[in-house]
Amino acid sequence: MVPRRQPRGFTVGRIAALVVIGLTVLGLVLLDRPDDSRPVVPDGATSGEIALEPCAYDTEAGSLEADCGTLMVPENRRDPRSDLIALPVTRIRATGGNPAEPIFRLGGGPGATNMSFPTASRLAERHDVVLVGYRGIDGSTVLDCPEVQSALRQSADLVSDESFDRYAEAFAECAQRLVAEGVDLEGYSLPQRVDDLEAARQVLGYARINLFSSSAGTRTAMIYSWRYPESIHRSAMLAVNPPGRFLWDPATTDDQLDHYAELCRADEGCASRTDDLAASMAATAADMPDRWGFLPIKDGNVRAATMFGLFHTTESAAPLNAPTMFDAWLRAADGDPSGLWALSVLADLVFPESSTSGDGAASGMIDAEIVDAYYARGGDPGSILGNAASDILWGAGRLTEAWPASPDHADYRQVRPSPVETLLIGGTVDFSTPARHATDQLLPALPNGRQVILAELGHSDDFWHYQPEAGERLLTTFFDSGEVDDSRYETRAAEFEVGLTMATLAKIVAGALLGGALIATAMLGWMAGRVRRRGGFGRGASIWLRSLAPAILGPGGWFLAVLLVWSLWPAVFVGGPAVVVVSMGATIGLGVYLAWVDRDRRPATRSRGFVVAVGGSFLGAWLGYHVADATVGVLTALVGATIAANLALLTIDIIGDRPHPIRQVSRPS
Repeated sequence: MVPRRQPRGFTVGRIAALVVIGLTVLGLVLLDRPDDSRPVVPDGATSGEIALEPCAYDTEAGSLEADCGTLMVPENRRDPRSDLIALPVTRIRATGGNPAEPIFRLGGGPGATNMSFPTASRLAERHDVVLVGYRGIDGSTVLDCPEVQSALRQSADLVSDESFDRYAEAFAECAQRLVAEGVDLEGYSLPQRVDDLEAARQVLGYARINLFSSSAGTRTAMIYSWRYPESIHRSAMLAVNPPGRFLWDPATTDDQLDHYAELCRADEGCASRTDDLAASMAATAADMPDRWGFLPIKDGNVRAATMFGLFHTTESAAPLNAPTMFDAWLRAADGDPSGLWALSVLADLVFPESSTSGDGAASGMIDAEIVDAYYARGGDPGSILGNAASDILWGAGRLTEAWPASPDHADYRQVRPSPVETLLIGGTVDFSTPARHATDQLLPALPNGRQVILAELGHSDDFWHYQPEAGERLLTTFFDSGEVDDSRYETRAAEFEVGLTMATLAKIVAGALLGGALIATAMLGWMAGRVRRRGGFGRGASIWLRSLAPAILGPGGWFLAVLLVWSLWPAVFVGGPAVVVVSMGATIGLGVYLAWVDRDRRPATRSRGFVVAVGGSFLGAWLGYHVADATVGVLTALVGATIAANLALLTIDIIGDRPHPIRQVSRPS
């Protein structure tokens, strides 16, 4: 008899599978929806207009009552025909009665938001706390430069001429693109940011305000005090950045390392590891290890990451803090460079994502003349860490030619006198904004200025985490009375003990990558062996494997690719599509196919299944990767590859066929 082909209808299982696939695809589409939280300029809006509504603001002490809204300001106040841009404004209401002058907060950066301030609750008992979004970051126009992120991700070493050239070219391309999109880059300056704050003060009805600024935000506070001194009641600056200091001075950094060496000698644990901390680091820097096993160490990455890691002294900044940096360098001096490898990798992963790069350039250009003069003199005179951090920030001086400077900055490149009551706060081991710069440059220009230097404290985050009650007392007393009360601070000894070391982190990362790669390889080998020996898996096992195995195979394949790329092609970004899509597409496609195939399928059907499973997995990984940014793209690539491979095979199951045993029917003789 001729065999009959059994109908391949829509069983409950297949319908459920299609529903799951459809919902997941919808989820991927929703992930790709543009962010609608950015403020917009409504039709008919006018400059200085603000609309506020009651809201809540989350702080470390819980949710506080606030008013949230949007302020309309000109994009470029120099141009009377300028378009408007919208800036978010949040007023956190004072929690007590009879509030005094409000506190306008100015966060650091440059390139960081001004709308996140979880410690606002420490200042809100007697003061409204007002956050005005920074133009170029928080507003309706964002100076984002994916071109720069892409350039940084393609670096064999972030501190190299090749990297600097690409970096500068990327900034130039970004500036050209933004201008072509209608952005007036001249308007994105610190003086115009100050005018935004002044417009907010006026429209909110405050006669005078207090300023609390930190790090790069202190530069904005200085300009505010120079432009509108009558609008300011008092100004407190934490981690002060005077003019010309968007550039780190290598000689000052070496002096601070010498200071740390003295602190190390006074610490029993540190002193047992080295006679001279600074000398040990200098010796390692002069002969930097180039590999940890088969994994390369990027010299410039290590120096730059170390500089940024030295900014903070407490575990709150783990793993990037000064004790962890010193531990990594001392281990390298003893023959274990694993911690330096971890720093090298962290630099590649963190630096491209660290800020809104276009705003960083626009704000930093206020120091362009000083930067040009520094590099014209030859730059680093031969310090321990070199120019690495400044070179990354400025592209070794190339950035000043790539990004247009706003004419607004011309009058604010030097310190100017200010009558405003001002409190300067710094730490003795702040490598980012050394307190001595505020003492030497800014304090002499402040007839009503005072300075507090806190022993063995680093950059701004340390202030909030070390003796918070003392810090709150210092600030609130100053804003309320003008008095400086640092009496609650206790003398702090320098910390050298480390929790999670960079060496441990390196071994965890390398072990996880190697282990994941081995598990994925073993799983594929087991699945292939099962198909070869038994012809495949049962129906239930097949469904489970096709659904869950990709969660192991996808990351495992990627982990293997990461190890190969890091060891052989260090200029390739391991989170880029070439690595993620290829590795996950191959392993997930092969795994889903092996879970689907069985001996009852025709050879032609098996061949088609292999092609569509792997091809669909590649396509799904590519689509999934591109619905999110690089950070989330790895996860969405995994989901996309799994969906597409299964959908391709499900299509074959629905429209294809499978041979069935021929039932022999005996005819009567």
